[in-house]
Amino acid sequence: MTYHEFGKENGKVIVLIHPAVVMWDYFEYVIPLLEKDYHLIIPALPGYDPENASDFTSIEEIAEELESWLGAQGISTVECIYGCSMGGAVVTKLLANGKIYFNHAVIDGGITPYQMPWLVTRIIALKDFAMISMGKIGGIKLLEKAFSTDELSEDDIRYEAKVLEMISYQTIWRTFDSANNYSMPDHVKTNCPFIEYWFAEAEEKARKWDIAYIRKAFPGSRFVRFKDLGHGGLAPFYPEKLAKGIRMLCLESIEGTDAVMG
Repeated sequence: MTYHEFGKENGKVIVLIHPAVVMWDYFEYVIPLLEKDYHLIIPALPGYDPENASDFTSIEEIAEELESWLGAQGISTVECIYGCSMGGAVVTKLLANGKIYFNHAVIDGGITPYQMPWLVTRIIALKDFAMISMGKIGGIKLLEKAFSTDELSEDDIRYEAKVLEMISYQTIWRTFDSANNYSMPDHVKTNCPFIEYWFAEAEEKARKWDIAYIRKAFPGSRFVRFKDLGHGGLAPFYPEKLAKGIRMLCLESIEGTDAVMG
């Protein structure tokens, strides 16, 4: 993975992990809002790294590589880790591993392992694979309906077309197969004291099982619903809300109280 860093002169570290079907520059509007106060680390995940031709590996391997990289940089404590959708799955796995101490964590519309029979998970993975593959061959507008996203502008569509042209079918399959089925212990123990699960109003029904999983796996987590927003819409469309939410979590450290943000 390629690691992009901003505000390296600052002491407190924030790690931002992007979702699937975008690149690390998904956070381009968030960076200037946080880099003056925090040391930002944004990995370009395998399969989505324009500087390193590769295929997606797995949620487990990405978490392990990130842990190793942070350790090699002498970083054992992270002020906040944020991950959206597939990136939220990486955050969930990192929290369960417990190798890096995270003061705060945000799982934004994060995907949790399906609690279903193996055959059912194969069918779901095939459906997701087919949907993204259709986008790859010219049906990008289908992604809006399929994943409860905000309406895409022409610039957004061109960006998605660029990403879909870059990524391989292997990456598409592995992304959804792994994000839906990554390994987690039966009883999760985490050393992170403050965890928030964010979800958009438009995806609340779709995230029902994920919310239930987080409640069970990480008791005491705080759940924040964002109004008038689609899945993964904070960073590209409302970066100020994302930055404000991270700042509020880091400064206030309120545990266990659900909230709604406009």
